[in-house]
Amino acid sequence: MEMTMLKQMLIAAIGVIAFATPLPAQEAPPTTQVMVLGSYHFSNPGLDAVNLEADDVLSERRQREIQILAETLAEWRPTKIVVERVVPAPTFLDSRYADYEKSLATLRGEDVQIGYRVAKMLDHPAVYGFDEQPQGDEPDYFPMGPLMEFAKENDQQNVVAGLMAIVEAKMAEEQAAMEGRSIAANLLMHNDPEVLTSMHDRLYYGLIEIGDGEDQPGAVLNAMWYMRNAKMFAKMDMVAEPGDRVLMIVGSGHATWMRHFAQRTPGYSLVESYPYLELADARSADTE
Repeated sequence: MEMTMLKQMLIAAIGVIAFATPLPAQEAPPTTQVMVLGSYHFSNPGLDAVNLEADDVLSERRQREIQILAETLAEWRPTKIVVERVVPAPTFLDSRYADYEKSLATLRGEDVQIGYRVAKMLDHPAVYGFDEQPQGDEPDYFPMGPLMEFAKENDQQNVVAGLMAIVEAKMAEEQAAMEGRSIAANLLMHNDPEVLTSMHDRLYYGLIEIGDGEDQPGAVLNAMWYMRNAKMFAKMDMVAEPGDRVLMIVGSGHATWMRHFAQRTPGYSLVESYPYLELADARSADTE
């Protein structure tokens, strides 16, 4: 009887020890780092609500500044580069990168001038396009037209006009200063976290009040814009692997949401581009 009780006590003690001993921790996969480089459009297609007119980035001066910027970004050693360009799934391979020399000499977009250049410096075999645009019967991801029409018919034009005035004033200020600044300096505002958050919240969330409770075009515009950006980040996620350092080059209107996803999506972290732009600006000044 005593021996049986002793055995039971020993078994119970072993069970407690086993339960209290932590299992070997499984090693978490390495974090995928994302550097979001927001940009004005070097070759503006005129599709934004307010458009900035960039000077010719193929000029000798701008090419020198872009080269310095690319060299500075390359010091981060990105392992993948994604650009705002629609290309087919599932590979998302940007076919124009294969003809690098021709693309660089003839195409002015920031995807080519910055993205391709950095990729070539680092001997990347590919550049990936991750833009999302409506196809077929898919809805408009930026339904500004219906919003403007609703505002006009419901005496809310003053709300839209006030918000557009903020954008236009900011663009006019930037336009006036652009010629005297380097490419890197011109990109600083587009990558300043405080500026990005302030402008995004004032403009996009400022449009939410456009509606009457039944028809809510302001809320719809915000929802559709979020959807486009979420789909873009999801495409990037298909390209990226754990441990990658992804340089993401997008129009700065996307930057707030891309930063949001990089900071909040499990397995990802955000790397600020602002310090690299400051360094590239200083280096550009040293070459003048």
